[in-house]
Amino acid sequence: MTDVRSSQPAAVDQRSGKRERLVSAAIRLLHQQGVERTTLADIAKAADVPVGGVYYYFKTKDDVVAAAIDAHARQSATALAQIEARERSPKGRLKALMKEFAAQSELLARYGCPLGTLCSELDKRDGEPSLAADLMRVPIEWAERQFRALGREDAYEQAIDLMAAYEGSALLANTLRDPGILTKAAERYNQWIDSL
Repeated sequence: MTDVRSSQPAAVDQRSGKRERLVSAAIRLLHQQGVERTTLADIAKAADVPVGGVYYYFKTKDDVVAAAIDAHARQSATALAQIEARERSPKGRLKALMKEFAAQSELLARYGCPLGTLCSELDKRDGEPSLAADLMRVPIEWAERQFRALGREDAYEQAIDLMAAYEGSALLANTLRDPGILTKAAERYNQWIDSL
């Protein structure tokens, strides 16, 4: 889970560091255009950094992608920690996660889940398992802890089911361009969480 609202176009803050602007632009463009269609020139332009300046921070496009993955993982961990700080009960935490998903339904319907699409696209490359797979582990492990706190012996399986249901809903919402799929799914997940 990540705050994809940062994927929306925003004015570039000239005061922030160039590396941070490049990573922020990469996150947004990788979500909107995909890894293969996004060029270093696109990222440089969106970050308001000369193309040659990209190479000061990153040697290759894969280095930029790795930095974007790392930033997504940190954003997800931060968002989940904020939910934990706000909500007292495991059910409340899981339901807060569903609320976060539903709040992003318009953007997800337009571009898909930034984590799911990134994982899917990078998994198609030859070689070792995708670095992006760690992105899915962050919310799965968090959800597993919540289910375990509810006394579920099948906590890992429940966490997998929850993320699979969310990712499937995000894919359908994107494919059909229907944000209502995500908001209705979040309502069903909340009812399911209440029933545990």
